[in-house]
Amino acid sequence: MTAPHVSLPDPTHLPHLPQLPSPDPVGSPVTGWTRAHWETIADRLLDGLLPYASRELAHYRLPGRASHSGDWSDGLEGYARSFLLAAFRIAGSGGQVSEALIERYVAGLAAGTDPDGADRWPPITDRAQPMVEAASIAIALHESRPWIWDKLDDPVRQRVADWLGGFVGARANDSNWRLFQVITEEFLASVGAPHSRADIDGGLARLEDWYRGGGWYTDGDGRKFDYYNAWALHLYPVLWARMAGPRADPALVTAHRSRLREFLGVYQYFFGSDGAPVHQGRSLTYRFATVAPLWAGALADATPLPPGRTRRLASGALKHFAEHQVPDERGLLSLGWYRPFLPVTQRYSGPASPYWASKAFLGLLLPADHPVWTAPEEPGPVDTADVTLALPAPGWLLHSTAADGIVRLVNHGSDRLPPPPAEADDSPHYAKLAYASAAAPDTPPDDLALGPDNHIALLTADGTAASRRGRIHPLGASGRHAASWHRAVLPGTGEGHRIETTSVVHGPWEIRVHRVEGPHGAVVREGGWAVADDSGPPEEATGDGWALARRPGDGLTSAIVALRGWEAAEGAVAQARGANAYGEYSATPCLRLPAHPGRTHLLVTLLLLSADPEFPCDPGELRARADTRVTPEGGVLVRFPDGTQEEVPQAAGSG
Repeated sequence: MTAPHVSLPDPTHLPHLPQLPSPDPVGSPVTGWTRAHWETIADRLLDGLLPYASRELAHYRLPGRASHSGDWSDGLEGYARSFLLAAFRIAGSGGQVSEALIERYVAGLAAGTDPDGADRWPPITDRAQPMVEAASIAIALHESRPWIWDKLDDPVRQRVADWLGGFVGARANDSNWRLFQVITEEFLASVGAPHSRADIDGGLARLEDWYRGGGWYTDGDGRKFDYYNAWALHLYPVLWARMAGPRADPALVTAHRSRLREFLGVYQYFFGSDGAPVHQGRSLTYRFATVAPLWAGALADATPLPPGRTRRLASGALKHFAEHQVPDERGLLSLGWYRPFLPVTQRYSGPASPYWASKAFLGLLLPADHPVWTAPEEPGPVDTADVTLALPAPGWLLHSTAADGIVRLVNHGSDRLPPPPAEADDSPHYAKLAYASAAAPDTPPDDLALGPDNHIALLTADGTAASRRGRIHPLGASGRHAASWHRAVLPGTGEGHRIETTSVVHGPWEIRVHRVEGPHGAVVREGGWAVADDSGPPEEATGDGWALARRPGDGLTSAIVALRGWEAAEGAVAQARGANAYGEYSATPCLRLPAHPGRTHLLVTLLLLSADPEFPCDPGELRARADTRVTPEGGVLVRFPDGTQEEVPQAAGSG
């Protein structure tokens, strides 16, 4: 199979990256990018940090909002996460980098671990942010060992071991943080320093508790599925095995690699043809860290992907962000997605947090003559065919279309909530019914309510407050179907009403079958995808039982169409500004049922997200060509606009 034709841009088209090498249309016919591009961007990121280094080079104090841990911890974060990048660059070149780069991080180690020094690091204490940064330092020291650790003066080595040793016996958060302890203490074991084998074994055992099958872990108890599977829960076991060597249990290493291989078989579908990853979950400001497990699979011989596809997917993501001004003109990674945008961050995010993106450069540890760097690029699966994929463990459906390269993720299983009886709350990056590679959820700055996009809600009579989704109760995902239910609480009443939803996907379409409980007269609202643009508000159109929003530049279109139960429904488009990671102006097409009939009410909706110029997006035509019918058994037979039919049984989870 040949790669799709692409027009390789002139390398000077990225003014913030003026030194990019020329593209290679022969070896990299899809992206044009090579190992040299990766090295150039790594160097640009490292050079961009220099103006923000502390006097003794142990902290990088970047501009931006401080994290809840404070400036002292944030400065350490800048050192640790950039040291990870520097280590991959140093080791990947066999030490053939400027001596100044090596000396810079050596000096930082000496100053940061001096307990009486002005540039000292905060200590590692229970559940504190330095635990996270210690793991990055441990990985960097291990991977760059011949050029840094082995050449440190003995007193500095001892101080580094003493500082990292703060992890021994300490309590980590019961999540991916347990692996930070595993990594740090395994490094201590590798250099003959005091450590606790019980800490290491306990963290690895906890990872086993969180495995849910199909290559998927939950990040702690509950249903916490997101990119932490990619840049933590699969990555750290690979790096641990590299550190542990013969100390590692071979059966456990084999299990980790088997799960990673299974995960990558699915994960390859999470990237759009433009390289954009699906926009879902927390810590999205790490951006191209999403590609770390692709390289880890090659590093550990634990991938089903051809080497040329691994590089195409990884380079595609890095190039995508570069084309959206990441890093910026200063060579910095901001707190945001493309531009600075704080709603994709969390309280723990500080100015240097985005440098966990350094994990994306893991591929530099593979030698330049490794097949992932030398094999011709192969197209990703989204490039060549439409795909529908059910993921039962997280309760997701993926559906993508080759014509526009968009990946859509339907969410019926990840809410990032601890198990009951913990309170159920919402995050826009978990509570939506769907996410995509070409669209992001609206994230209101006050976070008092979810935006209307990809959400069905009961509204107060004046429309000023809406129910949340809260805890998601999965009912199954298989074939083209996924289903769940949640309890919608009408604001001001405290009364909960069950809303059960089944999604059926086909091509760029999703049909949602809702069985909605609600009080008589309550307003019901459902939203489609939010589309966003920096140049101005997206175009909008509404009609009888439908609404549409379109981005003028590329024609990206979001439409919602009433198919059943929306009698007298009003189509509307909700406009927002400053609420979307993909652009300053966003618009969401919505349907609004003026009055719930007061019993369990069946609503069926057709949703579309497409940028295919050849694809019919006229909502009136879609409404005429799609259809639904209730079967004698109480199920719903749905017909997509192209005539494809699927049945949603009355017991939604059995579909």
